[in-house]
This record gives sequence, C-alpha cells and structure tokens, in this order.
Amino acid sequence: MLVRKVDITDIEQLSKLFDEYRIFYRKDSDFNGAKIFLTDRIMNKESEIFIAENDKKTLMGFIQLYPLFSSTRMRRLWLLNDLYVNEQHRGKEVSVALMNEAKVFATKTNSAGLILETEKSNIIGNNLYPKVGFELDVEHNFYFWNT
Repeated sequence: MLVRKVDITDIEQLSKLFDEYRIFYRKDSDFNGAKIFLTDRIMNKESEIFIAENDKKTLMGFIQLYPLFSSTRMRRLWLLNDLYVNEQHRGKEVSVALMNEAKVFATKTNSAGLILETEKSNIIGNNLYPKVGFELDVEHNFYFWNT
C-alpha cells in the first residue's frame, strides 16, 4: 500500500470514492458534483487530500484535511473532515495508514494538531480514532448553525 498526496490525475477514482463516502452519510449520489467539488479543492489548494492505493494503482481510500487556525495557540490547526475506505479494502489497516499520514503532515506543517467530529453511531470511526492516538473531548459542546 502506498499513501501519498493526491494529484489531479487521480480525480476520476477519487471522485468515485468521494461519491461512495457521501452515500455512506445518506446523501444522494452525485459523481459529477463530487468531481467538480474535488477538482476545485485541489486546483485552488483549499484542502490537503491524501490517498491510499494498492499495487494495482487502485485507490482504496482517502483523507481530506481543511486548514483552520487556533487563536489561543496562534498556530494552524487541521480539520480532518473526510476519511473513507472502500468496502472491499476495509480491514487492511488503510484507515490507520491514512490517519498516520495526516498526523505526519500536521507535524510537518508545524500545526497545533488535528481535530475531527463523527457521528456517535459511527462505530468503526469511534473505535479507530482512539486507536491512532486521538482523545475524545467530553468537556466541550459542539454547536452548529445551518443556513
């Protein structure tokens, strides 16, 4: 398995994975929308995306990070917004490899760290994150406002 930064030439396979990811979170399939969204993120350098591929150059999963800043720490902070592994490749430590790459990247960019949120019902994710060194924040409330 190779984990590397995405390249625009990966857009077709990445868009398929991203569409699967959105379906997992109960959104309608929209491959073309996914392709446009990801192309914009890559071309405008608005996120950092890492992919895991097997020896056949098939993308198995991806992780997407968005830049934020911590005022109190006066440093960059990365929002780990998306992590997905195709069903055929689960149980092969792909998500662990992607998470480790994100941690290396966060360190290399001298950031304060990584933050993420997931649904309470995401059993796989809620088991994964402590396994790779993340701590559950039970002291803060998370609020959301929709437009």
